[in-house]
Amino acid sequence: VQLVESGGGLVQPGGSLRLSCAVSGITLDSYAIGWFRQAPGKDREGLSCVSSDGSTYYRDSVKGRFTISKDNAKNTAYLQMTSLKPEDTAIYYCAAVLYCTSWPDKYWGQGTQVTVSS
Repeated sequence: VQLVESGGGLVQPGGSLRLSCAVSGITLDSYAIGWFRQAPGKDREGLSCVSSDGSTYYRDSVKGRFTISKDNAKNTAYLQMTSLKPEDTAIYYCAAVLYCTSWPDKYWGQGTQVTVSS
C-alpha cells in the first residue's frame, strides 16, 4: 500500500492550494482517506476525512475553508484549501483507514509541506 501526497508549496495568506493523495494497493471504495497536518512543535491533527461511501467530515477550524473530495476511478483523494492563513503552515499528510472514526495506524503518506507566508 502506498500513499503519495503532492501539491504543497509556498502560498501567500488568503491564497489557495489543492493537495492530492494518490493511493495504490487499496481502493477508495473500500477505505476512507483522512488528511492530517503537523506543525513544528505541535501534535499531528486530523483535518478532514472522506469515507468509502463519500461522506465527509471536517475539523471545526477548517470548515468552510477546506474541501475534501475523491475520485474513485483515479484512486486519488484531494484537499482543496482556500483562505489560507499563516497558522495553516505545516506538513500535510494523507492516510487510509477503514472508517473515519478511527485514527490511522498503518497507511500514511510521506507528507507535503505547505507554507503560508507573505
